[in-house]
Amino acid sequence: MGPHPAVAAIRLAVRRVLHDVLNDLARTPAAPSESTPTTLALADRPLVLAACSGGADSMALASALAFEARKLDVRAGAVTVDHGLQNGSTARALDVVHRLRDLGLDPVEALGVTVGRQGGPEAAARDARYAALDAAATKLGAAAVLLGHTRDDQAETVLLALARGSGTRSLSGMAAVSGPGGRYRRPFLLLDRETTRKACIAQGIDVWEDPHNADPAYTRARVRHEALPVLEKSLGRGVVASLARTAQLFRDDADALDQWAAAAAREAAVDGDPDEALDPDKLFPLPSAVRRRVLRRAAIMAGSPAGSLFSRHIEETDRLITGWRGQGPINLPGGVEARRSNGRLVFRRTTAAE
Repeated sequence: MGPHPAVAAIRLAVRRVLHDVLNDLARTPAAPSESTPTTLALADRPLVLAACSGGADSMALASALAFEARKLDVRAGAVTVDHGLQNGSTARALDVVHRLRDLGLDPVEALGVTVGRQGGPEAAARDARYAALDAAATKLGAAAVLLGHTRDDQAETVLLALARGSGTRSLSGMAAVSGPGGRYRRPFLLLDRETTRKACIAQGIDVWEDPHNADPAYTRARVRHEALPVLEKSLGRGVVASLARTAQLFRDDADALDQWAAAAAREAAVDGDPDEALDPDKLFPLPSAVRRRVLRRAAIMAGSPAGSLFSRHIEETDRLITGWRGQGPINLPGGVEARRSNGRLVFRRTTAAE
């Protein structure tokens, strides 16, 4: 008799991602030659980490990683992040560590972080968490870090982007592969949250429900417990799947537009370097979706924080090309200004004195 259908589903999803990681490693210059033995010594096997909060999604992920890694030349480890936002959070993090070790994961680390205030509590916690995961992956030499985001998380992300009036890239949601060098992998984006819960129940895995996930003070919690249920009641239970599918369609479009914009930036570069200056006359004929991508990239390369660079900033900058009347520079987040002068569009960081 085979495993429970939910357990089989999470294991298959993780198995596919592990094969992708191994194939990516095999294509790197440091990959073993054909003469290398097919079974590597434990210390030589690539390390894959699961990011685990102790909730159902991440505990299901950790269990599937522990199971599948034993069948491949992969070491399975985990990291849990203590945000320090609740009483007893350190004790809970240590409990998660023990449960992960009981699953057979090694190494397992608990990392404490300090959550700032920039961008709001949710964004600040996310930034602190990813900084900790990046540091852990670098320290441990991990080939990849698996994240337990599900199809439900993807639907919530798209709905939040719609509410904020975000562009195509934001509407494309979370990528299956992201981060520096493709570090982050999300095996469960095609699985719903209920599947991970059933998998934990079937395996007798205890989970911890973060009270923040149900706290209406947090925007995502309101989307999860208020907005999506209303949509499902009005439009049917296929809303979550449809939103997740929409994210993939937007991602395909965004990828194509980004490639077009990269080529356009090279074509519009003054003296061959798009990071130095752009030729407005070459940008003017481009579709606005492509031209504004070129401008956004230029602003970010000059030092403007991507998370603080909103559509209104890019629209104002775009008028230096489409509505040029001799106007002065546009001030952008991060102390960056966009200025049109002598037939060039230049992005540069200014000083307080200037």
